[in-house]
Amino acid sequence: MFRKVLLTAVAVAAVAGTAAGQALAAQPPSDDVSPQVVGGSPAAQGEFPWMVRLSMGCGGAMYSDLLVLTAAHCVSGTGNNTGITATYGVVDLQSTSAVKRTSSYVYKNPGYTTSAGGDWALIKLSSPITGAAKLPIATTTAYDSGTFTVMGWGAASEGGSQQRYMLKADVPFVSDTSCKSSYPSLKPAVEICAGFTQGGVDTCQGDSGGPMVRRDNNNAWIQVGIVSWGEGCARPNKPGVYAEVSALSTAIATKAKELDPNSGGGDPNPPTGKVFENTNNVNIPDAGTAVTSDVVVTGVTGNAPATLQVGVDIKHTWRGDLVVDLVAPDGSTYRMKNSSSNDSADNVITTYTVNASTEVANGTWKLKVQDVARYDTGYIDSWKLTF
Repeated sequence: MFRKVLLTAVAVAAVAGTAAGQALAAQPPSDDVSPQVVGGSPAAQGEFPWMVRLSMGCGGAMYSDLLVLTAAHCVSGTGNNTGITATYGVVDLQSTSAVKRTSSYVYKNPGYTTSAGGDWALIKLSSPITGAAKLPIATTTAYDSGTFTVMGWGAASEGGSQQRYMLKADVPFVSDTSCKSSYPSLKPAVEICAGFTQGGVDTCQGDSGGPMVRRDNNNAWIQVGIVSWGEGCARPNKPGVYAEVSALSTAIATKAKELDPNSGGGDPNPPTGKVFENTNNVNIPDAGTAVTSDVVVTGVTGNAPATLQVGVDIKHTWRGDLVVDLVAPDGSTYRMKNSSSNDSADNVITTYTVNASTEVANGTWKLKVQDVARYDTGYIDSWKLTF
């Protein structure tokens, strides 16, 4: 049942040969689930700079200069391990410009089982890839919907050969309810699904452990999934299943910090943990002009992090009426929530993640809220920034 990524491209049987078999050796005794990118297209050099190919036939992403995030089912267990080679920096696995590192240690999520989920692992390299591109991980569910992008060197068709060149494809989010109708054993708390009802595009054999990504509010890539499993590749009504990174992010970050104290989850300005809050109520006019609430940030060195946490508590009788923005000290605006006529629930009580790494941290930040429709009212109860 384990997955790999499947894309349409010329198959190269020699690439990853026996290694792919190792990655699939621990398959559950149920339906075949192998990830590859199917129905995709060639990735351009540098398009996904944090991508890694692992010699056991899996994918991964650079979490820090020293760590690769991949799937638990790709590795045999936790402990010293010098038998894995990571290839970084190329779309062509035969390129002479590839950067290669051997592993020194592997950490496999101890809670992972095929019945419990939690399909993640960290591979510590023998030496850092200094200045490597890192892929930030989602720490909230804010990005767990929409259209995702998958990529890898797995087979381009079910049962096909591994690829020499990286392939990519876009796949839409599939709700837990719909996915569970395809896979009754789905673990919605820690797994997320993506794919087309008609099939045709999917991950497949050889891409287990690779990232599923989407753009964040600042148009930067953020990892929302880890290629995990699925029935076959690109079959109708059989979407790909991915480890849900937002649900696993705390555990990943905690272990990463132990293995590499310099890690910041791909964030060039890791959060300091400092919290700045405004608890004064601000009324939101019905179908009126935007209102703002200020938070003054002081004592933070340098720029804001790429994973700035914006916690909001807005009381409102129809939250679909609301547009919510974060305004940086220099006036730059980051859209966190659009209005939606279909969202009739009340209140906006959540935490958004904003890539504010180009903004100076210190200064006056504003939460900007506008009610764009009639008949419903509310107010900003409180909000906070966590650096």
